[in-house]
Amino acid sequence: MAKGRSRPLNETKSASSVIELTVAQSAARSRLDRFLAAQLPQYSRARLQQLIRNGFVRLNGAPARPSDAVRTGDRIELREPPPDKIDNQPEAIPLDIVFEDDDLIVLNKPAGLIVHPGAGHQRHTLVNALLHHCPALSGIGGKERPGIVHRLDKETSGCLVVAKNDLAHRALSLQFAARTIEKIYLALVAGKLRRPSGIIEETIGRHPVHRKRMSVASPRGRPAKTEYRVVRSNEKVSLVECRLHSGRTHQLRVHLHHLGHPVLGDKVYGRNRASDLPRQLLHAWKLGFEHPRTKQWLSFTAPLPEDFGQAIDRLLPIIPAPPDRL
Repeated sequence: MAKGRSRPLNETKSASSVIELTVAQSAARSRLDRFLAAQLPQYSRARLQQLIRNGFVRLNGAPARPSDAVRTGDRIELREPPPDKIDNQPEAIPLDIVFEDDDLIVLNKPAGLIVHPGAGHQRHTLVNALLHHCPALSGIGGKERPGIVHRLDKETSGCLVVAKNDLAHRALSLQFAARTIEKIYLALVAGKLRRPSGIIEETIGRHPVHRKRMSVASPRGRPAKTEYRVVRSNEKVSLVECRLHSGRTHQLRVHLHHLGHPVLGDKVYGRNRASDLPRQLLHAWKLGFEHPRTKQWLSFTAPLPEDFGQAIDRLLPIIPAPPDRL
């Protein structure tokens, strides 16, 4: 039995929005929030801590704290609260829709658009645009993040899927947690990589000093895996295709920086913060997943935005082959 698992998954009881777990001996003395995170990958640890603090998780029938240690035989009950009522204001912001049906929307997000409201940016986000286009979105993400299953950084462009209803949201979240989603990015990075392809497996966590940055040196880093392939390069710049096998915050930016080849235009992790590039040249090129209702595999591609293409033409021009001698 895997460490931290209460029982085989097919023995975990679940009725509507109630999940019941029993702690096995192998998981005894784990923190409650860590135990639940290991058992329920569809939830982030932060989300589980929020549910515990708000009284939606009970340990042996009593309220609990995230730090409480679980013991062999403990009974845990998690009740999913009803979705929050969405109260963001719709805004008529144009959307580049790649695909849409009754359950989900796949978008080509432009660089510069923030995905959801937060500190310092309450309006003019993708969520505001989505509510104008589709007033009924999944409420699982809360008031600030209706329908949002995953995110892209403000300056990152490309494919992003949004859930229209709770069924789609839960099914897609499970796929992201299980790492069955196909996520392929294109990045323009500094320098020429020593190897044409490879795998980066370095844990990622909050930087021990700079709290707004992530780092492979974090003492509480979580496993992260990035597979890469060089598409085109010269001595100064490389165009790299990256496949994500996990979804940590800033994963590609941190892993490429650790490799010694930061994303061009990245003002946080890049070496040249005074770059003349207007933004970090990172693009979510391809996205693939199983449709939550039909179970059909879907795959989408977002064409490179104009600024990215222009940067490639300027920094990585294709040199024509010399003509054959007569």
